[in-house]
Amino acid sequence: MIGHSCNITRCDAMVRRYLPAMRAEMVHRLVESGTISQSDAARRLGITRAAVSQYMSRKRGEGGIEISTEMSLLIDRWAMAVLNGEAEIVLCDLCRCAMKAS
Repeated sequence: MIGHSCNITRCDAMVRRYLPAMRAEMVHRLVESGTISQSDAARRLGITRAAVSQYMSRKRGEGGIEISTEMSLLIDRWAMAVLNGEAEIVLCDLCRCAMKAS
């Protein structure tokens, strides 16, 4: 991002605000599409089945954020990484995307 230098405090605030909603959207896309089960999603993400259920019912992760086209693509990339068992998206990717959205 042009003119952006990494600042851990700023990035931490961005991720705290956007990450829960992005994770909720990613989980919702994976499970709703029938790609994987809630139990499998929980196992792959290292979270409980109850947490996945809360993401699915939108009881968890609601941040009132608007998901931009770029953020949507990032969520799709993250979902594919989860499905393929690859390294997840790095924190800097999430922060850069969130900073553009704010």
